[in-house]
Amino acid sequence: MTSRITGLFAAIAFAATLAISPAHAQDNAASAPAEASAPVAATADAGAAPAAAPAASDEKDNPYGLMAMIRHGDTVSHGVLGILLLMSMGSWYILITKLWDGSKLNAEAKEVRATFFKKSSLADGVKGLKETGAFRYIAASAVEASEHHEGALTENIDHSSWVTMNIDRAVTEVNSRVGSGLGFLATVGSTAPFVGLFGTVWGILQALTQIGVAGQASIDKVAGPVGEALIMTAIGLGVAVPAVLGYNWLVNRNKATMAQVRAFAADLHGVLMGGRAKR
Repeated sequence: MTSRITGLFAAIAFAATLAISPAHAQDNAASAPAEASAPVAATADAGAAPAAAPAASDEKDNPYGLMAMIRHGDTVSHGVLGILLLMSMGSWYILITKLWDGSKLNAEAKEVRATFFKKSSLADGVKGLKETGAFRYIAASAVEASEHHEGALTENIDHSSWVTMNIDRAVTEVNSRVGSGLGFLATVGSTAPFVGLFGTVWGILQALTQIGVAGQASIDKVAGPVGEALIMTAIGLGVAVPAVLGYNWLVNRNKATMAQVRAFAADLHGVLMGGRAKR
């Protein structure tokens, strides 16, 4: 992969060299007529001087920047830019929402550790949990499994294993909810550089095409497409890096969160089995 990227930038440098060399030759060829016409230009009307003012204002606008690419780019470059934009928006949406959900779950975990096991009864503890929270879902599933262990098939499973199975099933579902969206971040992190690289290759192809059509390599023929190619590479990296960093950060954060959830599930199982033993 490194060798391919190195070869790609070597091609860009080669194209730029081809563009600069004929440009110098054209400037040298045009210098003689310019010197010959110098006396004529000296006697020209003074009113021609203000005509240079619009050129100075035009130099402020970058003809090879991102806005120029959006205005003058073709369908393929616009499509690549749109895909990268959607990838970036989706990545940041997942990062923000997962940060918010994780913060709420961590706050709920702290509250559960401080209050749940100090209640007078298990029913009071369950009622004190947030109705739409993950801990309420796990506790309700465990209590229901403990109280409803009947049936011709489930009676073949001992009570402790039956409760454990239902608690593990609830914890697994919570883990799936917590980890949802991470696959999209991993996909963006691994594919966004290649999408940008496709835009880079397309820009170089356009530069070479314009050189072939014009029959000569001049800077105005290759600067725009090569600049577009480099912009695509930069945008692809700019989309991929936050997605990769966010993915790794969320994975580590979810591990710590799920450790608290599993600890609660284990304690809850002990409470249920201890209460049954007392009976």
